[in-house]
Amino acid sequence: MKIFITGASGFVGGATVAQLKRDHEFLCMSRSEAADAKIKAVGGAPVRCSLGDVREEHLCGVEAIIHSAAYVEAWGPWKIYWDMNVAATKQLLAAAKAAGVKRFVHIGTEACLFHGQHMRDIDETAPLAFNAPYPYSRTKAFAEQAVRDANEPGVFETVVIRPRFVWGPGDQTMLPELRKLVKSGGFMWINGGTAKTSTSHIDNVVEGIRLGLTKGRDGEAYFITDDEIVTMRHIVSGIAGADGLELPDKHAPAWLVGALAFTLEKASRLFGSSFEPMITRFAADIMARDCTINIAKAKSELGYAPLVPIEEGLARMKEGDT
Repeated sequence: MKIFITGASGFVGGATVAQLKRDHEFLCMSRSEAADAKIKAVGGAPVRCSLGDVREEHLCGVEAIIHSAAYVEAWGPWKIYWDMNVAATKQLLAAAKAAGVKRFVHIGTEACLFHGQHMRDIDETAPLAFNAPYPYSRTKAFAEQAVRDANEPGVFETVVIRPRFVWGPGDQTMLPELRKLVKSGGFMWINGGTAKTSTSHIDNVVEGIRLGLTKGRDGEAYFITDDEIVTMRHIVSGIAGADGLELPDKHAPAWLVGALAFTLEKASRLFGSSFEPMITRFAADIMARDCTINIAKAKSELGYAPLVPIEEGLARMKEGDT
């Protein structure tokens, strides 16, 4: 299959190309020469374009699109989140339809449901958080709704794959942030790291994407996880330990961290781009709340089963085996 993918220079997109290139040809959105090099290294072909500016000619002969790119930064103006996560998704959908693409696989997130609450044993029936106080959650909710609304059975079929807490070799977000926090002395466990969570090893995420290319009911969303529940402390400590990083035992209650994040966000808006908050409300709240996910729908409709258990994935990381 000839596939166009966004985000191929990132964690999820890059792993998808690297693992599925034997069976598919990948054309990859690329905004720079640096991105070109990363894309070529995983086996994709760079196509010079950017989010919000993918044209019909970029999709010539493409049968399916995997939309992995998004604005996931911890902080930024609302307009950037909207433009990159919602407007760009709508533009890509329109270009895909015009080019005659048949399948559109959108990489979503459990955050599209999150407005500050615990999420325990949630499934795909939970409502999207269109009024979330967090720009990332809200814009990912609107982006997912746009994808599902664009579905045309038998003509242009859309599927949403929702991982939670993606981790594993090649991570470009969590480990760098942990290193920075430990070095600065800013790392601490929220509520002692006791929040329960589902997780998604990168190989399991790619397996979900692979299945989504040909299986599942169009217009539907599917959670993809490791099908295990652990505490935040267990998984974060395990990932850090596999990297040789020792995390301090400092901790603080969620209410205090949340209040600090609220104050820092207020200060950032007051002083502008020169002041970025050390922690945001979204980061504080998502780490403090339980998030356990029921993946029965993916099992029954996609035929999904995790390939890598958590402890095996951690052991592989520690041994440097990708």
